Amino acid sequence: MVSIRSAALSCIVVLGFVAACGEDSTSRPVPTPDASVPVMCNSVGVALCGGSCVSTESDPAHCGGCDMACATGEACEGGVCVALCQIDDKQVAAGAVNAANSCEQCTPATSATTWTQRADGTQCNPGQVCSAGVCSPKCFIDGAVYAAGAPNPANACETCVPATSTTKWTARASVPLLVGGDDITAQGWTTVAQTPNTLTYGADYVRLATSTNSGGRTSGQLLITRANSFDGTKPFKIHVTMQVESASTHNSLDSGAAIMGSFTSPFGNSTDRSQMIYLDSAAIGWADDTQSAAFSVTDGAYHVYELAVDAAKVATVSIDGVAKLTRNNFTMNGTIAIGDQTNDPNVDGAVRIKSVERLCP
Repeated sequence: MVSIRSAALSCIVVLGFVAACGEDSTSRPVPTPDASVPVMCNSVGVALCGGSCVSTESDPAHCGGCDMACATGEACEGGVCVALCQIDDKQVAAGAVNAANSCEQCTPATSATTWTQRADGTQCNPGQVCSAGVCSPKCFIDGAVYAAGAPNPANACETCVPATSTTKWTARASVPLLVGGDDITAQGWTTVAQTPNTLTYGADYVRLATSTNSGGRTSGQLLITRANSFDGTKPFKIHVTMQVESASTHNSLDSGAAIMGSFTSPFGNSTDRSQMIYLDSAAIGWADDTQSAAFSVTDGAYHVYELAVDAAKVATVSIDGVAKLTRNNFTMNGTIAIGDQTNDPNVDGAVRIKSVERLCP
């Protein structure tokens, strides 16, 4: 039988355990940090600024060091303050180019909220430069923008060819004086005309035609002329790509289909007309009848008629590269003429001119 004393001792032990458990379940107070112990910032690029650890690599208030604040509109990158633009709700670094237009970039000094046009002549894509904020195939030479194909104002034998160079003039083989199919007046040509005549255009040519009215004492005349085609004091070569549809037999110093390497308004002086090249249906020659050569002129084909004058003033006329005529002491004034030069009755012609060009040295 358990004694009263044993039971009492058991109760005391149980109560002791209960008391002990109660003490362990109670939260113990957290010690207050010792303010005398300094805060440590051990990461690279992090410093203690104003009692807090901050990144001096990216914090604009402490860029590169404590309290080294960046200016408004600047960000901190790598510990250095850099200018920024805020465009279309996006942060853009200074100097960054607009992906949608390579002729625009972020220039905070000009505008921190919009793209700024890059300077004219800035290279934007291969063979292209900026012009008025647009990237296009042009040249930027001596501080000016030139369209593709534009000639050098100081030398017509050089032109802008962006695919070759956007910063230098490119030499070309010839200077176009007339392009068939385009308005000849806009190309610097004028006409000497008397009816009946017609001047019409095809896709790639200009057509000149004259005729004589029945019983007429004169005929139609249609001569196109271009001043300043070349320097009359220097050697030159002119190519006329032309088809002679019809040509009446010439008279001395007159022709219904002619090429004149020198022309004096209004009808050509005696020297111009003497050294004029006539084109009859089956021959070409000098209009003063000093020399001629057989050739099937009206064969329905285009031919390249070349007039070349060298430094000794010796003129050579070639057709498709084959020399046909020569002449000494050729005189020229820089103006050329093509077409029907005379109003003599029944001395008429019809020609299609595809191109006229001056060859470059």
